[in-house]
Amino acid sequence: MIKRMKKHLFLLMSLGCILLQVQALKAQQRFTVSGYVKDEQNGESLIGISVSKAGTSIGTVTNEYGFYSLTLPAGEHQLQFSYIGYASQQKTVNLTGNQHLDIKLEKSSSQLSEVVVSGKHEKAVNTLSTSINRLDIAQMKKLPTFLGEVDVLRSIQTLPGVTTVGEGANGFNVRGGATDENLILLDEAPLYNSTHMLGFFSIFNPDAVKSLNLIKGGFPAEYGGRTSSVLDIRMKDGDNQRLGLTGGIGNIFSRLAVEGPIKKDESSFIVAARRSYIDVLMKPFLSGDMADTKLYFYDITAKANFKLNRNNTLFVSGYLGRDVFGFGGDVNMNWGNTTGTVRWNHVFSNRLFLNLTTFYSKYDYSLKFGNESDKEANEPSQNSSWTSNIINYGVKPSFTYYLSSKNSLHFGVQGIYYTFKPGKGTGTQEGTEESVVELNDQHALESAVYLDHEYKPNNKFGVQYGVRFSAYQYLGKGTAYYYNDTTPGARRRLVDSKEYGTNELIKGYYYIEPRISAKYTISDNHAVKAAYARTTQFMHQLSNTASPTPLDIWTPSTNNIEPQVADQYTLGYFYNAPSNLFEASAEVFYKTMDHQVDYIDNANLQLNQYIEADLLPSEGRAYGIELYAKKEVGKTTGWVSYTLSRTERKTQGISQNEWFLNRYDRTHNLNLVATREFSKRTSLSANFVYASGTPATFADSRLEYQDWDIPYNSTDKRNNYRLPAFHRLDLSFTLKGRQKKRWQGEWVFSLYNVYARRNAYTIYFQQNEDDPNKREAVRLSIIGSIMPGITYNFKW
Repeated sequence: MIKRMKKHLFLLMSLGCILLQVQALKAQQRFTVSGYVKDEQNGESLIGISVSKAGTSIGTVTNEYGFYSLTLPAGEHQLQFSYIGYASQQKTVNLTGNQHLDIKLEKSSSQLSEVVVSGKHEKAVNTLSTSINRLDIAQMKKLPTFLGEVDVLRSIQTLPGVTTVGEGANGFNVRGGATDENLILLDEAPLYNSTHMLGFFSIFNPDAVKSLNLIKGGFPAEYGGRTSSVLDIRMKDGDNQRLGLTGGIGNIFSRLAVEGPIKKDESSFIVAARRSYIDVLMKPFLSGDMADTKLYFYDITAKANFKLNRNNTLFVSGYLGRDVFGFGGDVNMNWGNTTGTVRWNHVFSNRLFLNLTTFYSKYDYSLKFGNESDKEANEPSQNSSWTSNIINYGVKPSFTYYLSSKNSLHFGVQGIYYTFKPGKGTGTQEGTEESVVELNDQHALESAVYLDHEYKPNNKFGVQYGVRFSAYQYLGKGTAYYYNDTTPGARRRLVDSKEYGTNELIKGYYYIEPRISAKYTISDNHAVKAAYARTTQFMHQLSNTASPTPLDIWTPSTNNIEPQVADQYTLGYFYNAPSNLFEASAEVFYKTMDHQVDYIDNANLQLNQYIEADLLPSEGRAYGIELYAKKEVGKTTGWVSYTLSRTERKTQGISQNEWFLNRYDRTHNLNLVATREFSKRTSLSANFVYASGTPATFADSRLEYQDWDIPYNSTDKRNNYRLPAFHRLDLSFTLKGRQKKRWQGEWVFSLYNVYARRNAYTIYFQQNEDDPNKREAVRLSIIGSIMPGITYNFKW
């Protein structure tokens, strides 16, 4: 009996130990909850939504496709999904295994000033990333507009560290970099010209843009190929709930976007188009040789997505845009971008996410000159043309592996094949081809493999570190030229050339690019961050003008042109006020740039077979401090940015081999943006910008020859003067109509350059017509008067 009781007691104790072990194992078990977060009204995936365990710092954010993954211990948890402008939502999950949970968030119907969101938003103080500015289309629409039109590029020019050389400039400059040093992505396809009408408007239709990220430093390892910045623009997916129209009618151009479901909740599309009509408005006032003047642009943006099943989604998007500019048959120019992107999102498991992107991108331009024959003067017709393009094919499989709530890996490979057609010039007379100058096609392959590890051991410290290995091959078929080394600053002499076969390696370059960003949280509202990144660039835009034009040449790195390399260091302090009332930051940066492209004096860049002989290697440096404060809550919103910086170059043989100011250096750059909502229907926006004048090279002496003055720079120094300071005030007033259930409309009245400031784009000197012994300075202003605009925007 006793033996039996002992046996039963032993079994009971053993069973208890087993149960305790099972409970301990269960407590140690961790499971993953994952899914997509979308807008309840239109089904758009939401980027950067905070997903956290309520009451803790444990959490994550949705990626560029709205996907999230969060690993937690087994048991019951309350998850919170939150973002400013949306009503916070909580879900209780009981994790006994991996779960899939999709969430739809509802936009807050109340004023932003009344929105109270208790969760941690993806504010700058909470992220590991450094030197990143995010804007969505709602923020862009609050800015005063040029001629009534919302513009993406004008929006980012209000951010710290971003400048241009003047109004109407093509492109933008970031932290001392040239315009070609910005990687501009539209749904992951690269673009080579980002503006319409020679810089006045961007090519991005606001009705098709969902969000943008501007990365100025601390680059994640997935980005490469440029040394200054990444402008990552994401297009809307399209409303998967109902058919809708969005558009606007203005005094410069009109636009229309159509979006709707292909299959409700599972697939949708959006098609957006714009067309300017300055040429139509000018036509009644033009006659004679100017009667056939052409001045317009158009673009079409389209996207469709298909949810194949819970784990697979397919996206197809594209862009087609063109500018046309001409004066009858005398001068005709046109240029434009074409892109196509196919992306596949696949969820291998709750922790492993794949985005596979393939893309096509083309930029081309043509320039034609000509005149009709004059039989009375016995003059035949003469015509000449110049065409050029660059074509890319690329593939980018990228993976995200969510190891835990504290660890995630980002890794992938990338490949881009380039074909450059630098230029073909043709001259004809009376319809007979007289001469042809055609530069050799150029080919290159750029490839990379990268790995990023994001680690957050606690709520105080976080680090994202990684490495990118970039390989570049300059390939045949083509001719490689070899030049001698001569006196610095002088044209080099051709000494040899060699023919290479199709895809034969001419020159290869290989780089290791380390990246690291770290954050230390002082308190819930204060954080400091530091970052270092090495970046390389294999593409170069050749332009010896103050601002690159759409007709400038793109060339790859060759046996004579080395890739650009930049090293950037950043240190920043970030603050987020309680209740998200406002946020502020201060960042200092220092950047060195090697193998930049410079030019000998009087370099010949047009249809020059030996153009590399006119190029000079240059080194650059840029440093400064950026201050930024932003208020998104309340009836008065906006931001202020101020940048104090210096951008310099040093080129052997130029400016006495000393450091000289870059053409786009601006010591001071201040932007004030404010919007005041007077009621639900009316608001007023203002934007004020002040910037130091850009450097310019002026003669300090003159030589007299037969009563003519010849300007002469006795110091041989570049950019030895500055233009006058740039400043401008813009205003816009928005009047919304009665917001009906299906139809919503608003009028936007804008005043650009309110006090008619004649900002100098450049200054040149000429002899006075009345007195040749006198010289006069002439200020060239692109816009020298107030520019009113009116647009009616609608949504159905």
